Amino acid sequence: MMLMKMIQGVTLVVFIGYLFLWVITPTHVFWYKWLVKVRAHTFSTYFGYQGPNMLLYTSPVLFMAIVGSLYLHLRKKANQNYDEGVKEAANNKLSIWKRPMIIKGLGIVSKVELAFFLMFIALVVWSFATYIHVGFATITPMSAVENGETVWQSKLDSVALRLGLIGNLCLAFLFFPITRGSSILPLFGLTSEASVKYHIWLGHMVMVLFFSHGVCYIIYWIVTKQTSEMLKWSKTGVSNVAGELSLIAGLVMWATTIPRIRRKMFEVFFYTHYLYVIFVVFFVFHLGIAYASIMLPGFYLFMVDRFLRSLQSRANVRVVSARVLPCEALELNFSKSVDLSYTPTSNIFLNVPSISKIQWHPFTIGSSSNLEPEKLSVIIKGEGSWSKKLYQILSSPTSIDRLDVCVEGPYGPISTNFLRHDMLVMVSGGSGITPFISIFRELVFLKETLKRNVPKILLISAFKDSSDLTMLELLLPASGAPINFSKLELQIEAYVTKEKQPVANDKKQVRTIWLKSNASDAPITPILGQNGWLWLGAIISSSFVVFLLSMGLLTQFYIYPIDKNTYRVYSSGSRATLNMLLICVSIMVTCCAGFWWNKKRNTMDSKQVENMGGVIPVSSTNSWFRNMDRELESVPQQLLLQSTNVHFGERPDLKRMLFEQKESSVGVLVCGPKKLRHEVANICSSGLASNLHFESISFSW
Repeated sequence: MMLMKMIQGVTLVVFIGYLFLWVITPTHVFWYKWLVKVRAHTFSTYFGYQGPNMLLYTSPVLFMAIVGSLYLHLRKKANQNYDEGVKEAANNKLSIWKRPMIIKGLGIVSKVELAFFLMFIALVVWSFATYIHVGFATITPMSAVENGETVWQSKLDSVALRLGLIGNLCLAFLFFPITRGSSILPLFGLTSEASVKYHIWLGHMVMVLFFSHGVCYIIYWIVTKQTSEMLKWSKTGVSNVAGELSLIAGLVMWATTIPRIRRKMFEVFFYTHYLYVIFVVFFVFHLGIAYASIMLPGFYLFMVDRFLRSLQSRANVRVVSARVLPCEALELNFSKSVDLSYTPTSNIFLNVPSISKIQWHPFTIGSSSNLEPEKLSVIIKGEGSWSKKLYQILSSPTSIDRLDVCVEGPYGPISTNFLRHDMLVMVSGGSGITPFISIFRELVFLKETLKRNVPKILLISAFKDSSDLTMLELLLPASGAPINFSKLELQIEAYVTKEKQPVANDKKQVRTIWLKSNASDAPITPILGQNGWLWLGAIISSSFVVFLLSMGLLTQFYIYPIDKNTYRVYSSGSRATLNMLLICVSIMVTCCAGFWWNKKRNTMDSKQVENMGGVIPVSSTNSWFRNMDRELESVPQQLLLQSTNVHFGERPDLKRMLFEQKESSVGVLVCGPKKLRHEVANICSSGLASNLHFESISFSW
C-alpha cells in the first residue's frame, strides 16, 4: 500500500511538471532562454535537435506509463484481497473527485474529468493568446516592409502559424483516450471507454485548428502572390504538400464523423478512420521528426496497444455455446483460461469473419471470472445490421454448428467499489441490463462461495414488450454452470412499457445451442499473461530503448557524417522515414517477444481446459408472468421468478423508488438511454437524499 502511494506521488509530480512544460511552451522565455540552455546541455551527434524534444515532451509521458504499469500490477494484486479493496475504496481521497456531475453540453462527467477538461481548455486559450502576443510583438511596419508585406499580411502569417502550433497541442493528447490498454488513464480514475468522448472533442478541435491553419496560409499565399508555395515539398524544411495531404486525410475522417453518417453508414465511418495512418505519416513529413516528437508519446503508446491487439486478434477463439432469446438477443459463451480475470462491467471486442472481416464491435461481458473461471459470456442485442445478422445466423432453424470469432480484450475498470455500499440499485433500460448481469454474478460468488457480506440488490428494468423479459434469464449462467443465490437479497422490478397486460405466448423460449470447435480454436487468454501490466511496462520501456539505441547509432554513423547536425543537407523526409521505420520495428519486435513468450505459457495452461463441443441443442421455457402455469426447470429459476415483479403499461417512478431506500449507503448504477441516465443522475445529485451515491458506468465506444 505504501509503495502504491509513493508511485502515485511520483506520478503526480511528473504530471504537474509535464503540464507546466506545456504552460511555458508558448512563452518567449521558453524558446529563447530555457530551450537554448537545454539544447546546449543535451545536443549530441546521436540525437541532434530531436533529442531535447524527446527529453522534454516524450520521456515524462513514457515514464508515467511505465510507472503506471507497476502501480496497476500492485493494484490488481491488492484487489484480489477484498478486505483491502473495500478499505482502499473507503479511504480513497479521490473518491469525492470521482462523483459524477451533470454539465449541460457535456452530459454526465466526474469531477476528475471536469477538472481535466477545464484545465485543457484553459491551456489552449492561454497558449493561443500567448503565441499571438509573442508573434505580434515582433511585427512592425518596418519589419513588414522588409518582407515585402503589409502589417495585416504579416499578422495573418503569424496567426496561421500559431493555429498550427495549437493544433499540434491538441494532437499531442488526441490518442490517449483511445488507448484501450492504457496504463496512464487509470492512474487518474479514468477508463478508455469513458474517455472516448474526449477523443471526439479533441478530434473536432484538431481539425478546426488545422483547417483554419491551412485556409489562412492559402489566403496568405494568394494575397502575397506566392501560390507556388502550395506545391512546395522542401528537402530540409517544412513540406507544404505533405501538410496538405495530411489535412485532406484528416478532413475525410472528420466528414464521416457527422452523426447522421456515423449512425446510418457506420462502415464508411469505420473504414475511413484508418486514414489516421496517412494523416500522421504526412504530418511527420510536413514538420519533420524533430518537431513531431512533441506529439509522439500519445501516439507511441497507442501504437504499442494497437499492435498488441492485432496480435491477439489473429487467432480464432473457442465458442462453446449460444443462448438465443426471442427478443433478438443472444449470449455467446466462450472458453477462457483460468488465468484470465476481469472486473464486472468489462467489455470485449468481437469480430465474426463470416459477417465482416474488418468490423469490430464492443459488447458487455455478462459472466464473472470468479464464478465461472473457465467461461466468458458476451451478451449481444440485435440493434444494428451486424448484430442482427449474427442473430439471424444463430436463430435460424438450420443454424450453423460452429462459429469463427476473433476477440480483442477484455477491457474494463481496474477495480470496482460495489462492496462499500449497503445496497445496490441498478436501473436499466432495454439492453442496458447487460452490465448488471456481471455484477449480479460477481456478488453471487462473493456471497455463496467466499461467504462475504454483500449489498442488497434492487434491479429496476424497463423493457418495451414482454419478449424482452427473457433478458432476465441471462442473470443465470448457461447450462453446465450451476448457481445458487438463495442467501442473496435480490428484488427485481420489471416494467413492460408497451403492453398493458401479460401476453401468453408458448413460442417465447430461450434456446441453448452447443457449438463445435476446431483444433486450432483456443480459449481466450490474457494477452500478456497474469502479470500483463508488468509486461506492458517492460514492452514500453524496452521498445523505446531499442528505438533510441538504433536511432542514435544510425544518426552517428550515417546521418551525421553527411549533415553535421545542420539539418540543411540530409533530407528531412528521409530522416522522418527512417525514424518512423525504427519506431515501428522496435515496437513490433518487443511486442512479439512479450506476446509469444506468454502465448507459450497460455498454450500449456489451455490444454487443461475441457473441449465442450458437439452437444445436441436444447431449449428451456421461461415464465416471467405471475399466475401463469409454466414448468420451472431448476431451483435458481424458481428463486429468480419469486424475486421478480412485472408491471405492465407503466414506467418506473424512479424518484420515489430511490428515495424509499433507507440504507446508510446506496450505490445507484444506471445503464440505458441518455434520458434515463440523466434522470437518475439528477435524482442522485439533487442533494435530497444523502445516502444515494451515483456510480458511473459508461459505454461510449
